[in-house]
Amino acid sequence: MRCEESRRQASVSRRVLNSVLLCTGDMEHLDKYMEDKAFVLQLAVWGLRGVTRVILANNPLCGVLIMAALLWASPWQGLLGALGVLASTLTAVITGQDRCVTKGLHGFNGMLVSLLMGVFSSSGDWYWWLLLPVCLASATCVFLFSGLASLFDRWDLPVAVFPFNITILLYLLCTGPNNPYFPHHPAVPPGMLEANGTSLIAIQVIRGIPLGVGQIFACGALGPSLLILGSVLLYSPLLAVHALLGSAIGTLAGLSMAVRHEALYSGLSGFNGALGCMAVGGLFFTFSWRTHLLAIACAFLSAYSDIALSNMMGTIGLPVCSLPVTLVITLMLLLNGSLAAYRIPTGQVMAPERNLRSRSQWEAGNTEERESTDV
Repeated sequence: MRCEESRRQASVSRRVLNSVLLCTGDMEHLDKYMEDKAFVLQLAVWGLRGVTRVILANNPLCGVLIMAALLWASPWQGLLGALGVLASTLTAVITGQDRCVTKGLHGFNGMLVSLLMGVFSSSGDWYWWLLLPVCLASATCVFLFSGLASLFDRWDLPVAVFPFNITILLYLLCTGPNNPYFPHHPAVPPGMLEANGTSLIAIQVIRGIPLGVGQIFACGALGPSLLILGSVLLYSPLLAVHALLGSAIGTLAGLSMAVRHEALYSGLSGFNGALGCMAVGGLFFTFSWRTHLLAIACAFLSAYSDIALSNMMGTIGLPVCSLPVTLVITLMLLLNGSLAAYRIPTGQVMAPERNLRSRSQWEAGNTEERESTDV
């Protein structure tokens, strides 16, 4: 039944693509498909799946909770995120990326790049001209994803958020802090010295741990961050535990390197560690005590890489975003030896709990009724 549904969705995507290619002077055929209620509902589901791919999940209901959290934290950021995921998903439909678009794989990079463009913009909220580069950058992520997938598939590696990191850095390099149309705030190195650098507020540091999960979506408010954590819990309790653990490890790494207090209080020290711990702790590796220790090591390495690269790139006013954890996870997936036996093929990755139950299936080569969580 699932295969039949996937074929039906792919058929809708092809019809939309054909209508766009055949249109010469009018958009009558495209409008017909866009007004089709079934297609609109499918597009919404694809977009919500794309939203949850940011937290390594694949559940439209979780996507609803995350969008509610973003709108709660900032309606402007919520609008940018929705526009980013919509622009990238539509671009994928138009360019015929049927295999990935129904699973939300072309939505999350577009969403992330739109959120970060809003965060770094120094023009303030509701600067409508920003919507133009947001749409263009989100669409660009689709082409980067498609191109990188052809390369990464040779080693059974996920493309992850490489398109997002490439696009946002190119955008910030093109504009600059003093651009008359799209100025942005320069990034501050986390290792920059500050006055009274030894005085810490313990409750603020603890508060920064759940904020580290929210910072995956560039959200720095406690309530929305807890709602985002709740969406992770709804998808996978094991993933939620690793998210908090990884954020705490990132905060500990920040404390050990005496980073700026604001980085600790806002959760910026924790989000790379959270993503690293989530990816290894049951998602791309079957959960066991060995892979749990590997997830902790991945969180530490991601956090320290974040500090090191941020100090380096911060000297020219650029952020590293999630590039550190993306590089670390890619290296972790190339591990050989005994740990390689726990590695789950990228195309067969599901929620950690389901990975545990179905390990015998993918080892035997039975891939029926499996959905990719390629992130």
